[in-house]
Parts: sequence; structure tokens; C-alpha cells
Amino acid sequence: MSEMNRTPEAAAEQDLSEVLRVRRDKLKELQQAGKDPFQITTAEVTGHSKTLIDNFDTTENETYCLAGRLMSWRDMGKASFMDLQDSEGKIQLYVRIDDVGEEVYKGLKYFDIGDIIWVKGFVFRTRRGEISIHVKEMKLLSKSLNPLPEKWHGLKDTDLRYRQRYVDLIVNPEVKQTFVMRSKIISAIRRFLEDKGFLEVETPTLHTIQGGASARPFITHHNALDMDLYLRIALELHLKRLIVGGFDRVFEIGRVFRNEGIDVRHNPEFTLLELYQAYTDYNGMMDLTEELIKYCAKQVCGKDVITYGDVEIDMNKPFARLTMADAVKQYTGIDWAEISTLEQARAAAESKGLKPEKHFLKGDILNMLFEEFVEDKLIQPTFIMGHPVEISPLAKKNPADPQYTERFELFAVGREHANAFSELNDPIDQRQRFERQAELKAAGDEEATPLDEDFINALSYGMPPTGGLGIGIDRLVMLLTDSASIRDVLLFPTMKPVK
Repeated sequence: MSEMNRTPEAAAEQDLSEVLRVRRDKLKELQQAGKDPFQITTAEVTGHSKTLIDNFDTTENETYCLAGRLMSWRDMGKASFMDLQDSEGKIQLYVRIDDVGEEVYKGLKYFDIGDIIWVKGFVFRTRRGEISIHVKEMKLLSKSLNPLPEKWHGLKDTDLRYRQRYVDLIVNPEVKQTFVMRSKIISAIRRFLEDKGFLEVETPTLHTIQGGASARPFITHHNALDMDLYLRIALELHLKRLIVGGFDRVFEIGRVFRNEGIDVRHNPEFTLLELYQAYTDYNGMMDLTEELIKYCAKQVCGKDVITYGDVEIDMNKPFARLTMADAVKQYTGIDWAEISTLEQARAAAESKGLKPEKHFLKGDILNMLFEEFVEDKLIQPTFIMGHPVEISPLAKKNPADPQYTERFELFAVGREHANAFSELNDPIDQRQRFERQAELKAAGDEEATPLDEDFINALSYGMPPTGGLGIGIDRLVMLLTDSASIRDVLLFPTMKPVK
């Protein structure tokens, strides 16, 4: 194909092929000369970029060894300026032929942007005022056979960033910072709970039945036992067994799996915090939740007012508290206290353009109205309380009004962040609710909770009054890092393979 007839795509592909060939040729020449970088097994590292820069008063003129990725290169003839990126950030290198020697300097022809290199030199400030490393020794540690993208920041195909997270982390420092903050948030949660006397435990990932939440599970098969197993959709039922067994305060941070849709808020596998505390109720969980989230914001973000998109959230203010029925009344005008029959509930929903499913009961319809007309309006942190018993099979009924439960969900920036109950500890009531869920499952509801005989057996030995809480770690990280999509806070989100 002539140059004039080449399409831009074909030209770009040919240019890339040439770059790949040149880089492999360089590697081959190094190997033939007995200088294969991939044979190097270790490198001394005594300093890192940000630490050296931040502590220049004490590091100036001191010699350090650094290792990292070559990110830019400005050749000045007998001297070069390079940028080295390590685990902390970037620092400029000043490499001069008189310092490293002619042989080493000529060997720079084998270096490329993206290579992993090692340098030894002293810290100084250039005439332009930039803190740098004056290199005395250097070598190539690993060859980058693929070139880094030149315009990664300008890519609109976020799908590629998620698929090649390793490249995303190299060229977008702010992405790496998000995951550093994620790690700090999880550490802060552990510190907070351990200081409150909670014990971290681990429970099974493979379950014999689905349970602990309303969700469609992933099913796998165990060959030796010749039985199907479910990847857990929640942590709840095993943790509550531990409360029965005498652990008064337990928590687990673990992956759960739900075979459902994927969008900016949902990934098939996600990280969940669940905790259970004996001798308290959902009011105690509400106080604990507010304290925990404010603690994480202060510890990780370093401030009480955080920004999400164009919204400021003041963590100094108490979180609002509102019943689901009152919230629906506020945003739809429907007074649920005046709805006494299922027919009235259906008519109320239909008056707002909704079509309840045939198996929906009164409480299901209230929740439907809430999700449709209220949820996305809750921008500031708000506890929604008083969930209908129909959608809360594991929560205690409200003694003052048994059609509702002692349950809350925490909403902020229009989405749910936490879910908590005064845990149901009456095995007879629990069996009845499981049986209702089993009827729904038999009718085709794949998310309904099946009857768990062993859990009922555990409750039959006596579980103390208990408060339980679940917090979606990924959504909390989204909130505290101002991330718009759950994929921005998952290192390796679930993606459909590229054919």
C-alpha cells in the first residue's frame, strides 16, 4: 500500500509495529552483549521521590539510590534531563556524560520511555529551582517493550482505562491516589471498629444456600461433593451465628457476589462491611454509622466538609433522619397513613404512573414509590427509617406498628450507602418470614431469600437483642474520593472480554 493510500488507522498500526520492532531489537542487542536487563534480580533503593523533595532541607547533597519508570527525556547533547516515577511520585534526573562516564552515557541509546531504571546520585536544586537528582550511576532494570500511550489523559474510551488498569496507574497519578485513599479508608474502618471492641472474623464465601439479602446469586459446582454452591451475596447469616455463639461484637470486610446488572453503581463483585453488636438496636447502629463515616472522612480526607461533584457535604452537621412513609409523602404528596388496603396502595402507585408487579404487597409498593421518587433526591446524608416488613425479612418489627420494621438505610448523593436493622431474633417469626420469601421464590422471584433451617436452628438456641449494619465499601470510597463510577474505585472491575 502506498503512503498516499494508507488510512490513518493503517498508518498508526504500521507506526506502532515499527516502535515495537525497534524496542525488541534494542533488547536483543543488550542480550547479545551480555547485558540482559531481565537477568537483574535486585536493586538497592534508599530513597523515594516525594520524601526526598519534601525533606530537601535534610536531603540536599546527600546520596541516594532510586528506582522507577522513565517517564520523560530531554537530551541536551552531553547531558540529559529525565523524569523518574517511583511509588511516591516523580523527580527530575540530571544525567551528565562527565559524571556517569562515556560508556554508560552512550548506552542510553538502549533506553526508552517506560523502561524501569536505577540511579544513584545526590539531591540538589537546579538553577531553575527544581529539586533533582544529580546522577552518578545508572542502569536499565527492565525493558518496556510496549510504548506508553502519549495522550492517555485525552482518551474518552474509559473502557480501555479499566481494562488496562496497569497503564492507567502509570500515566494517571490521580488514579493511583484514589486507590491509596481506598486502602486508607479500609484501614480507618478497622481502627475505628477495633477501638470500639469489635473482633474481625472471616466467614465462608461458598454457601450451600443463598441468604442474607435479596439478590440473584452466582452458582458453582463442587465436584468432590457433587453439589451446587452459591457465592455469598451477603455476610449476615454466618456473622449472626457468631452472635449466638457468644461473640458480642464482630465484623467482616469481604467480597460478596451478586449476579445482577452492571452500571456506575453496581459491579457483580464488591466489598461489603458487615458488623453485629449484641445488646443494642438500630438506633445504636445509626449512631455508630454516623460516627464511623465522619471518622473516615476526617482521617482520610483531612477535613469535615467534602466535595462530591458540585455538592458540598458538611460532616459536622448531624445526619437527617426520616421515615420512608414521611419521605414518600414529602416528595409525592401521598400520605401513606391514609393507605389501609392493597387496592388503595396500587391505586396510589398507578396515579403516579407506576405499575406494581402482581405479587407486590402494600409494603412493596411503598418501597417502589420511595425508589422511584425519593432516593435520588437525598443528596445530604439522610437516614431513612421504618421499612415495611415485606421487604425486611431479617429485621425486627416495630412494636408500635408491626407493619414496619426497625430498619434504616443511609442515603447520600442520591444513593444507598448503608443498611441496618434491629436484628430479628425470634425463630418463630423468622421462619414465617422465610416461608413468605420461599413462596416468592417458588413464584419465580430469583432474588427472594430461601428458608435456612440451620440459621433458624441457631436462633432457637437464643440470640441476644442485636444491632446489625452493612456498608458498601466501594460506594463509601466513591463518596470520599469524589468518584462518579464504581469502576473508578475498583482496581479491576468486571469487564466483558474483548474478542
